[in-house]
Amino acid sequence: MSDLDAGEDEPLLAVRDLRTVFHTDRETVRAVDGISFDIERGETVGLVGESGSGKSVTARSILGLVDSPGVIEGGEIRFRGEDLTDDNWDEHRGDIAIVFQDPSSLNPVYTVGNQIREALEIHQGLRGDEAAERAVELLETVGIPDAKRRADEYPHQLSGGMQQRAVIAVALACDPDLLVCDEPTTALDVTIQAQILDLLDELRREKGLAILLITHDMGVIEDATSRVNVMYAGEIVERAPTAALFERPEHPYTRALLRSIPGSAAVDERLPTIEGEVPTPTEPAESCRFAPRCPEAFEDCSAVHPEATGVGREGTDHVAACLLHESGFETEDDR
Repeated sequence: MSDLDAGEDEPLLAVRDLRTVFHTDRETVRAVDGISFDIERGETVGLVGESGSGKSVTARSILGLVDSPGVIEGGEIRFRGEDLTDDNWDEHRGDIAIVFQDPSSLNPVYTVGNQIREALEIHQGLRGDEAAERAVELLETVGIPDAKRRADEYPHQLSGGMQQRAVIAVALACDPDLLVCDEPTTALDVTIQAQILDLLDELRREKGLAILLITHDMGVIEDATSRVNVMYAGEIVERAPTAALFERPEHPYTRALLRSIPGSAAVDERLPTIEGEVPTPTEPAESCRFAPRCPEAFEDCSAVHPEATGVGREGTDHVAACLLHESGFETEDDR
């Protein structure tokens, strides 16, 4: 993809050929290896893949939170037309907020209200009664009942679902335009998970938030996103509108993920799994990294690195990085 000029027509976030690596004494881990995607204002975009695919490193890269020995070695992270990798993170620190995968990001020795007030002071300059009132309003916004009393309680006094709502309230205290949600429902039961996803969608509609929803759960992706990027071993292997991806997945890895969704198999059938593990990429990609686990791999897959190829209907942004498409081979659905 080509770079974008700053302007109202540009996506709110435009990631271009992002490369984040970790230099260790033994090897260099290419955790994020040349990914590109966009997020428009007011939409929810999914980033999905197994653990170890590079999803959380992508999230931390976007916020400039990659710790040593990690470093962003290439690419751009353009927010409102500015490349954040040019040391522009501080200027937009309140414009992009993150919700981590469990409520442990809350400090156990401070009240929930205190932690929201701290964010309000740092990012909006509010203090005293004004900050306290706004903290209660934010707890009400995320659906916590009896918010004034809850603001004076400590994280351990809240249920898991309410803790995660409080984490979202802290993020909203920054008044962000982009909310990065890194597995925000993993530690929650199905009912609470649905409530959190409904809350995020309500915030998106009411506040015009853009949301990057990171998960390994394809069911969550189907329910909550309009577009999705499928990530494997540091690369995006398929990108599509969500409905198109579920109707016609074009990469073998995507098809394998969809087959492994609970409930997708017949009652008397064993749920399919993907044999093996996600590899740790330590060298530049010279082949398909999914090939060792791919049921559709052929000889060239172990020698040629696939490029993203348009696979969707004309005018749709549906691409897959698979030699089956580059070579003109038929997919499973065509056979």
